[in-house]
Amino acid sequence: MTKVNGKMKYQRIFVIVLDSVGMGYMPDAAKFGDEGADTLGHLGKYLHEDKLLHLRSLGLANLKAMEGIHPVEKPLGCYKRMKEQSNGKDTMTGHWEMMGIHTTKPFKTFTETGFPQELIDELEKQCGKKVIGNKSASGTEIIKELGMQEMQENAMIVYTSADSVLQICGNEKTFDLANLYRCCEIARKLTFKEEWRVGRVIARPYVGDSPENFRRTSNRHDYALKPTNKTAMDALKENGYDVLAVGKIHDIFDGEGITDSVHSVSSVNGMNQTIDYAKTDFTGLCFTNLVDFDALWGHRRNPEGYAAELERFDVKLGEFLKVLRDDDLLMITADHGNDPTYTGTDHTREYVPLLLYSPKLTIRGSLPESDSFADIGATIAANFGVAMPEETIGTPMKEILD
Repeated sequence: MTKVNGKMKYQRIFVIVLDSVGMGYMPDAAKFGDEGADTLGHLGKYLHEDKLLHLRSLGLANLKAMEGIHPVEKPLGCYKRMKEQSNGKDTMTGHWEMMGIHTTKPFKTFTETGFPQELIDELEKQCGKKVIGNKSASGTEIIKELGMQEMQENAMIVYTSADSVLQICGNEKTFDLANLYRCCEIARKLTFKEEWRVGRVIARPYVGDSPENFRRTSNRHDYALKPTNKTAMDALKENGYDVLAVGKIHDIFDGEGITDSVHSVSSVNGMNQTIDYAKTDFTGLCFTNLVDFDALWGHRRNPEGYAAELERFDVKLGEFLKVLRDDDLLMITADHGNDPTYTGTDHTREYVPLLLYSPKLTIRGSLPESDSFADIGATIAANFGVAMPEETIGTPMKEILD
């Protein structure tokens, strides 16, 4: 890995995104149909009392009131609430904004209607396969429903969700991975068209020979749009710093601005990978996405599972803090909300928390609210003394850098 010598307060910065762990609806939430949503606020009664030992120590309960989760008298870290400036509430919009991109035009969703017949016809023609499904569904449920038909008819299951995604399922035995990936690449090219412009196309392979034993595999592959602008990650990479990506980060940024990456099969696995990176010598950013909060529990409106995932993360956070070095900075945040107690299955337009910790921090406690997630990227760039790309947004958090 690269080693850069220069003046900086922190040699390594870790940004860990708890995917969808929002903390209360934003002022414009009514425009998104999300007034009253509060992911963290509604989770308290599902958590074991005064669990989240390590998150609490960093100030989570001081920042956000949660039933049964008590604040600590002297938090080890700083904390603040962050507002999303971009127009949207999806994964790509949130992550891109963290690194400086202001998205004004949201990605297309087809949750209520499925994809237009014109798109389906073109997909069938170019892939040479019949499309079945074409509706919003849970990935595990649609495999149970249509997996046998897909295998028997040499078809492909196309579905969407509350996110801006087009997903294609294929059984690895009858719809080999190379062909599945080929079809997803075709779908990606088709959905560059403005009226079909989805954020991601996702290959969703599975194995098994009956609905009872169908299971998805870790050979998922995301085909994202390239970021609409250069980001803080590009600025770091172009100046010789390391940019390490864990989990979905590589897919969200389509590999842009990244020097090394690993794919995660779960959020616990993602934390283990982050801990492994922390045990190595690098200079720059380690950017981690932990998707299970969102994918397994938020969209499925399962608050018990969501709370248990948060408790599992807290255990891994304790392990991570033990390997954090004196000149490291940790940032824990989220990309949007997904209140598991709310109606529907969609993301929710919420503020997100930002917890900051380093042995080098000279201040503790509450910080002023950020007007944009992009303050994260601006702070990272300022720490390493690199200029943010043109047309990016965000203001460095000087309190953290002093």
